[in-house]
Order: sequence, then C-alpha cells, then structure tokens
Amino acid sequence: MTHIHPLAKISSKADIEESTRGSKVTIGQNSVVDSFVKIKFAGGVGDVIIGSSTYINSGCVLYSGNGITIGDHVSIAANVVFAPVNHSFEQKSQLIQRQGFKVSKGGIVIEDDVWLGAGCVLLDGALIRKGCVVGAMSLVRGELPAYSIHAGNPLKLIGWRK
Repeated sequence: MTHIHPLAKISSKADIEESTRGSKVTIGQNSVVDSFVKIKFAGGVGDVIIGSSTYINSGCVLYSGNGITIGDHVSIAANVVFAPVNHSFEQKSQLIQRQGFKVSKGGIVIEDDVWLGAGCVLLDGALIRKGCVVGAMSLVRGELPAYSIHAGNPLKLIGWRK
C-alpha cells in the first residue's frame, strides 16, 4: 500500500514498487522523490516512511528490508543506498542465495534535519540522530549522536554542528 501526500512531488521517472507482502510506503507533505529513485520491497516486511519536506535526490535506492523511517527536513544527496537487511552466508554447504536473512538490527532510522552526502551506504541498525551530517561515500551502520558530523569508511567523527 502506498500513501503519497497530495503536496509531495514524485518524479515520473522514480520507481516505487508495490509490496506483495503488505508493507507500505508513506511520503509526507512537500517531500520530493527525484528521478531514478528506486523503492524496492526486498529482504523483509518493513515499511518505508518518509516525513515532510524531505528531499531524496536522483539515483537513491531504498530496500524495504527491516524498515526505513526518514524524518522531516532531511536532505539526501544522489546515489545513497539504504540496505536495512543482512543476508545469511555462514553455511558453506548451502548456496548463499538459499540461506535467507539474519535477524533484524532494527532497520534504518533517520531523525529530522539530517544531511546525507552523495554515495553513502546505510546498513541495518543505522540510527542517525537529529541534525547529523554524513559526508559523501560514508558507510553507516550504528548510532550517530545528534548534531554530529561524520565521514569516511570506516566512519569517523569529524566535528559537531554549533
């Protein structure tokens, strides 16, 4: 089920799939989903919830997995990948594709007033607190404190918003 606020702007070139498992997509007022954004239901039954006045730039991919919640006034640069799911792979006697998925680490949660730079990858369990900035090409997989500035892979704290 998809619920898009009438004042949200969704590019005709965005690709928002419908879930076959009952998961939903919700997009809030004044949010923008740009061209070539893909929202794909894969790896779980989580919902994708996008708040108000949030901008998702071209080329971003959001896999539903264990769920994605994005707050209000979030700016997401091009080609960010949201992957709130982890494949099992431990059994060498079985093909990886047949091993399914690991237990959820809580999905991905992004609070209000966050900026994600181009090419970031967010993994299951990422919790980005209010006001954070994450530099381009960073890998995020844990909790980032409010108003902190991080960058890199491995991710490093490089400062604080004042």
